[in-house]
Amino acid sequence: MAMTVHCDIVSAEESIFSGLVEMVIAAGSEGDVGVAYGHAPLLTGLKPGPIRVIKQGGEEEIFYLSGGYLEVQPSVVIVLADTAMRADDLDEAKAAQAVKEAEAELNNQSGDLDYSLAATRLAEAAAQLRTVQAIKKKLGH
Repeated sequence: MAMTVHCDIVSAEESIFSGLVEMVIAAGSEGDVGVAYGHAPLLTGLKPGPIRVIKQGGEEEIFYLSGGYLEVQPSVVIVLADTAMRADDLDEAKAAQAVKEAEAELNNQSGDLDYSLAATRLAEAAAQLRTVQAIKKKLGH
């Protein structure tokens, strides 16, 4: 049996996951990071996108994060995010539409454009779409 560490994934609204895991794989601010039992203490920012959790026993679950922070301590991994949801709850059509709307907003050169807000919306929508596509690829669809 593989060694495990306790993992908590928490959003501003709720605790979305709490349990023993063999590994956590996330998109860190400096690149992808994988955390398993015995990992050195770490604090890193997370980019919007999927976070994969390999639970005790090998079952994998994927979540979407809008960004946030990952903290690794000797006996626990904590993921804090503004928004976190189970990837199964994401809607591919809605995510694709959100990407189109964000791109259209960025291409609209009106003086009222808040570029940073539009770019953030585009990044989050694209991350949601990547998460849905990663799940489909994993499931062979």
